[in-house]
Amino acid sequence: MHALLLFQRYAKLKYFFTVSIVMSTPFKQKKIPQTKKASARSFSVAGKNMVWVLLFLAFCFFIYSLVRNVVQSTPLIVKGDSVQTNAVSTVPVVPTIDKMSYNRKLIELANNPLKRIVTTASTATSAVASMGTASPSVQFAVLATPAVPAPTLWPATTVYPNVGALLPFNRIIAYYGNFYSKGMGVLGQYPPDEVLAKLKEVCSEWQAADPTTPVIPAIDYIAISAQGYAGSDGKYRDRMPSSQIDQAISMAGQINGITILDTQMGQSTVETEIPLLEPYLKLPNVELALDPEFSMKPGQKPGTIIGSMDASDINYVISYLSKIVDENNLTPKILVVHRFTDKMVTNYREIKPTPEVQVVMDMDGWGPPGFKTSTYKDVIYNDPVQFTGFKLFYINDLKKGSSMLTPEQVLKLEPQPSFIQYQ
Repeated sequence: MHALLLFQRYAKLKYFFTVSIVMSTPFKQKKIPQTKKASARSFSVAGKNMVWVLLFLAFCFFIYSLVRNVVQSTPLIVKGDSVQTNAVSTVPVVPTIDKMSYNRKLIELANNPLKRIVTTASTATSAVASMGTASPSVQFAVLATPAVPAPTLWPATTVYPNVGALLPFNRIIAYYGNFYSKGMGVLGQYPPDEVLAKLKEVCSEWQAADPTTPVIPAIDYIAISAQGYAGSDGKYRDRMPSSQIDQAISMAGQINGITILDTQMGQSTVETEIPLLEPYLKLPNVELALDPEFSMKPGQKPGTIIGSMDASDINYVISYLSKIVDENNLTPKILVVHRFTDKMVTNYREIKPTPEVQVVMDMDGWGPPGFKTSTYKDVIYNDPVQFTGFKLFYINDLKKGSSMLTPEQVLKLEPQPSFIQYQ
């Protein structure tokens, strides 16, 4: 703005002196014309001078207009009560995630505090002369090495997510199942209102166990279910009708939660099944889950053998979800991958999360507490991908007189799970 004012003053002064010089020239150098010829010559010179003056004025007005348009189009930055111009760039600024807060939360979830390596205390005598006498012996601890972090595989090294990512800043607590089956999880065992009431209660327990991590409730609905019969196309899977998926999304909305569409491929493929769910995946609060246990190879029947998925299958889904996020201007999606054996997920090191998709490896085996925690270490801790999950069974975990782990017990796992699923 200051530059514009200086330019205006400069233009006016230049115009003033130029007009003064040009207009005064005929009177100083020429006498009053005595003949028609002299008069015509004087008029011609004055006319030419006036043309140059008009051209100069037009040029000044053009420059003034140009500068004014540039200044007016410059974005403003408001700082307190002052307004400043920022003419460095007009390219929109893309918001980025707070990397410092993100890293701090990941370290917290790793649940692996720094440990100091200290040798046993040794004793030494400090013979310090003081008034002719020696001081008594002094005991002190000797550090064998400087403080070092305990060896750990976590946090996993991967990409930063886009702004709006739910993890690691929140913990997702999900109720799992299918509305058609009481044996597949809690969603089919109780009426919707009772399911939501129970889920709210569980979320409160988790929030109390870890007040520093906000809890997000979720409805984890099996949208594609593996079957023991081949079906009309021989793929050993059944796709749920849209009315059932809509019900799951509606239930999640009632408690300000998210919906997870769980998929069991049977003998079908992710390339065939996932695109069919795209209308739902375009919604901002709908996530996806893959269950390799029921991903069968030709000739295999669900329930007779534990299935598997390769990193290439998972990466296809990550890529597909990433495209949906980009094209629909969504915040990052979450992809949950269930696992309770090494062979369920092959080539895990090749799984590539993206800024658009966060990957959760979920330990979904059942059994007594010791068995579950050791399985978690074997297939989750030892094979880091990005985030982790842990499944709790209301029925199966209680078999043989055992007990279901409490939130406080689960939070002692290394790393702490960001996703908790109840069946």
